Amino acid sequence: MMDFEISAAFKRSVTIEIENSTICYTDEEYRILINGEEKLKTNLNVVSIDGLLPDSDYTLAVEDSRGRTEKTFKTGHETVLLDIKNFGAKGDGKNEDTSFIQAAISSCPVDGTVYVPKGIYLTGPLFLKSHMSLWVDEGAVLLGCEEREKYPLLPGMTETTDGSDEYNLSSWEGNPETSFASLITAVNVEDLDIFGKGTIDGNGDKGDWWVNPKVKRIAWRPNTVFLNHCRNVRLQSVTVRNSPCWTIHPYYTDELSIYNINVWNPSDSPNTDGMDPESCSRVLVLGSRISVGDDCIAIKSGKYYMSERHHKPSEHILIRNSFLERGHGSVTIGSEASAGVNDVTVERCIFEGTDRGLRIKTRRGRGPRAVYDNIIFRNIIMKDVHMPFTFNMFYFCDPDGHSEYVQDQNERPVDERTPEIGTIRAENIEATGADQCMLVAYGLPERYIDNIVLRDVKVSFRPKSERKPGQTIMMDNFPEMTGKSVYARNVKRLAMDNIEIRGSDDTETELINVIDFDSYNVVYVNDVATEF
Repeated sequence: MMDFEISAAFKRSVTIEIENSTICYTDEEYRILINGEEKLKTNLNVVSIDGLLPDSDYTLAVEDSRGRTEKTFKTGHETVLLDIKNFGAKGDGKNEDTSFIQAAISSCPVDGTVYVPKGIYLTGPLFLKSHMSLWVDEGAVLLGCEEREKYPLLPGMTETTDGSDEYNLSSWEGNPETSFASLITAVNVEDLDIFGKGTIDGNGDKGDWWVNPKVKRIAWRPNTVFLNHCRNVRLQSVTVRNSPCWTIHPYYTDELSIYNINVWNPSDSPNTDGMDPESCSRVLVLGSRISVGDDCIAIKSGKYYMSERHHKPSEHILIRNSFLERGHGSVTIGSEASAGVNDVTVERCIFEGTDRGLRIKTRRGRGPRAVYDNIIFRNIIMKDVHMPFTFNMFYFCDPDGHSEYVQDQNERPVDERTPEIGTIRAENIEATGADQCMLVAYGLPERYIDNIVLRDVKVSFRPKSERKPGQTIMMDNFPEMTGKSVYARNVKRLAMDNIEIRGSDDTETELINVIDFDSYNVVYVNDVATEF
């Protein structure tokens, strides 16, 4: 029989996860029944079911050829359902509905739900509040206004009148800079649900959001969903697309759970990361699909100022049974992570068509608290990922990214701005269609990468005729590569256990300043494989 777990019960929906060891899909199709009624057939490991009623007891059954498993659950309490059309929203995609939707939100009592029915609702930023749900129903689109003038500004940092601390309302690439409010904005909110099969469309492909994206015009570009200093937030089933900049940006937010969402941005859209948890803890991403123009998921914790004045690392993050497609990196750590990143697990996921699989990036200037440690990748399938593993401590971002201080490959004194990479583990990985390299790891000469462990990893390169040289890591004076198996420099320990490398141009690792190299059963094979 197929066992499962009730991952989350919302007011009008539920998410389940099949308990197995497979990646994203089950071995066979199964049926889901609620109170004896069949809801769907699927082979996905994580599924959300809607069409339920609040405050109701349900029995959910999963049935396959081996038998049937049942579990009970109860949907959440709801005090009232507020339809935004009853507040004046038109939903015709022409008339602006901002004030009507915001009126419904402002009027929503504790445990109430603001309902967005089918229609296209042209709107500016909406500010959510605590103890409410936002239900974006199937066929409903919250469509962001094109004009910047329709977006309020969020000041980056404001001095408090009582002298207690600074008040931080906004962020841009790790610094407290003034930005436009996001289409969905929540500040100091707790117990918030956003669910439904509808769409939150940042409309970034319209207007001038993607034109000269690094030029500040009035303020920095908005996200599509911005969760600032929030707690206990859940997202389920919604599609978020066409973001002006980072798509979903949880910021100093704890206890965030994301189930079965879809994030889509064009492949050429600038800085449209799918999800950027920044200084967040206890984050769960389950059964989601992300396809974007930059990193699919980038875990951050601010730059030096925020680390010193408002220190909070990103930690206790779990990403499972998710599809991460296109973009620069499937899962990236850094580079704006001066407060550190710890305890990240990515498992049973599929990476497809991204430039890099696991991408670790930092640089001098991030500071002593910029420690990345206990990063675990396991049970991952990579398809046409050009570079499965890249670890770079010379990342050339920011205005001074190409300066001698950042890019000097000679040893410098360890000081108050020197970052650190601890233990990174990758286990049970299968990657086909690699191009430039399998692994490139480049530590600082004054602070080596501490510990890289690869175990049970199979990588097959594309045929030589289909490959082309490319930049594996973004640092100055580093050569382009193609068909490179392993390049490691300035690493304390590199362990490779049960590794199969197919179709690379070389047949041995290139190691420079690697203190401890543990190699067991590393096999090079001449031919390539399209699957293992």
